[in-house]
Amino acid sequence: MDYIFTLLADPAAWAALLALITMEVVLGIDNLLFISILTNKLPPERRSFARRLGIGMAVGMRIALLFVIAWIIGLTAPLFSVFGNEISWRDIILIGGGLFLVWKATKEIHHHMEPPEEGDMFESRAAELTVAATIGQILVLDLVFSIDSIVTAVGMTEHVPIMIVAVLVTVSVMLLAADPLGNFIGRHPTVIMLALGFLLLIGVALIADGFGVKIPKGYIYAAMAFSALIEALNLFARRNRKTA
Repeated sequence: MDYIFTLLADPAAWAALLALITMEVVLGIDNLLFISILTNKLPPERRSFARRLGIGMAVGMRIALLFVIAWIIGLTAPLFSVFGNEISWRDIILIGGGLFLVWKATKEIHHHMEPPEEGDMFESRAAELTVAATIGQILVLDLVFSIDSIVTAVGMTEHVPIMIVAVLVTVSVMLLAADPLGNFIGRHPTVIMLALGFLLLIGVALIADGFGVKIPKGYIYAAMAFSALIEALNLFARRNRKTA
């Protein structure tokens, strides 16, 4: 308890908390886009439940990982070299996650460009199985982002309580934004394609990071913000034409 009171009285701890929350919220955009696109394939009455369950299970997994930080840090130890680049378990996880994201985004783009003739490929006779598969995919990708963000967070603070609070605040924001974002994406087909393009970009960045090529995240999110601004202007223009 004294440890907690010491942290509460430390201005540096509060600064680290704010920095971590900002970082987690920004990184959470990737998760929200992925969650929104996946859950929009479910029946409407199950989408909100799947989003909340996926986010809730993901936060449980992320907090559990925080208690094995020593093991997470150990994942950065080099295993072997490829063309002079040292590859660790963390790099393998990032490469695998990036490939999964690129595959999933490409599959979704193909699905939206050329819908199958015999029903939706995501439809299932057992709705529960579809929800379970969706939650499983959310957890797989969240594991990749969790390990990456925890490794980054360790460089910002060594206090696990601060990391836990940052995760809880971020998840609260994600829970509030999940339904509005998912519904917005579902109503605008062009936004779906833009979001899938973002996921492709993020997947490529994860693969590059795994091979030791660091793409500054600021560049990625600046490009995403600019594209989102252009799409927002297009939406306003279309709405004004309809009104006129």
